Amino acid sequence: MDSSREFLCIGHRGARGHAPENTLLSIDTGIRLGAGMIEFDVQRCVDELVVIHDLRLERTTNGQGRVGHARYDELRRLDAGSGQHIPSLREVLDLVGARVALNIELKSADGTAAQVAQVLRGVIGDGWSTEQFLVSSFHLPELYEFKQSLPEVPVAALVCGVPLDWAACATELGAQALNLSAEFADARLVADAHGRGLKVYAYTVNHPEDIAALRAAGLDGVFSDYPDRVAKAIAGE
Repeated sequence: MDSSREFLCIGHRGARGHAPENTLLSIDTGIRLGAGMIEFDVQRCVDELVVIHDLRLERTTNGQGRVGHARYDELRRLDAGSGQHIPSLREVLDLVGARVALNIELKSADGTAAQVAQVLRGVIGDGWSTEQFLVSSFHLPELYEFKQSLPEVPVAALVCGVPLDWAACATELGAQALNLSAEFADARLVADAHGRGLKVYAYTVNHPEDIAALRAAGLDGVFSDYPDRVAKAIAGE
């Protein structure tokens, strides 16, 4: 293993192991704990792009119902944990202020891509560079729509499993990275992705032993609920 090779720590939903996921507190905590990139989830409600993972409200808030059926002023009144609210995409961009790179995962496939592209287009050049964003999705057609709308921003294909065509789906999208489940970090898939010039990042990796093993296997980084553990694993502690 090349110990000098860069290994990216990606804070999963901010720093989910330390603060309520996808909240401003969690995102700020992830930055403070040394993540080089922060991942969070974006979907549409009736009138805004909001940062929340589930399509329903029950698991992460004291609300009920589907996110997509609510207005943003209704969502903001909910408790997302520790007194935090559900932030908008714009709030997160304002909080981060280009301090770290961002992996924005598109959770809904009903025009989310076009709206996210519009927001990012508005901030690029105003403190942000295109290279500070990585937009990903399991819904590859939605990701393709984003790439058509804003081709200069890098995208990553999200996969859970080992595709029959290996990493070809990411190449077909014009992606720069393949984000895969750590459970399916097949050596042949990783080699195929690297052979196509793609970075390979694994989710969600929280045990130091697993972090070290994936780094030794040649992956380029991991998503973790505990960014501090990634830093310690890299340091060999």
